[in-house]
Amino acid sequence: MTTPTRILLVDDHSLFRESVVRLLDSEPDFMVVGHCAAVAEAISILHGGTIDVVLLDYDLGEERGTELLGYLHASHHPAKILMVTAGMSDRITMDVLHSGVAGVILKHSSPAQLVEAIRTVAQGEMWLEGSVLRNLVSGVKDQLAEPRSARPLTSRQQDVLSGIFDGLTNKEIAWNLKVSESSIKAVVQELFHKAGVRTRSQLVRIAIEKHGADWLSSGNKFR
Repeated sequence: MTTPTRILLVDDHSLFRESVVRLLDSEPDFMVVGHCAAVAEAISILHGGTIDVVLLDYDLGEERGTELLGYLHASHHPAKILMVTAGMSDRITMDVLHSGVAGVILKHSSPAQLVEAIRTVAQGEMWLEGSVLRNLVSGVKDQLAEPRSARPLTSRQQDVLSGIFDGLTNKEIAWNLKVSESSIKAVVQELFHKAGVRTRSQLVRIAIEKHGADWLSSGNKFR
């Protein structure tokens, strides 16, 4: 029997929490270990048992979800973080991507999208909603007066980066490009090395923020 994905939900709106808990409890491969409204409560739950995925709102009333991100980073906690938010500025989105969150999904997304996003990040992949990426890319292009110099990407690296921006897994990118999954993994590592990062979310942030004019093409598709 497959071990269910153990989930912690951190959000200060009780009606939203209860609705999400009911949704996730209906999925056989999910188990909601706990839900709470504050960072201190979340830390207590994280200490009490194994958590695979944390669904974290940015705006927790008088607190910010980024306070929990700091704790997780300092304690080297293995839980993957999916930001579930009504909205964040581009700057904050960049910051949470840099901190290593596994994804960002908006609260107005459908229940099916939330379930898919949780499964995606639980498998070690990244989830970024299309509208979030479009906003980030548009903001970078507006700010760029001249193209920035960057280490150019090969055609294969551009294809793989485009797949990452589409939210595809290595296996899905490999299928689309008709190559082996191991070759895609190798290209992802090349991209990590070129960008000086270690995670997909950091790669997306660096690609947008520092190499937007060179690495992002109009051909990128979004979810």
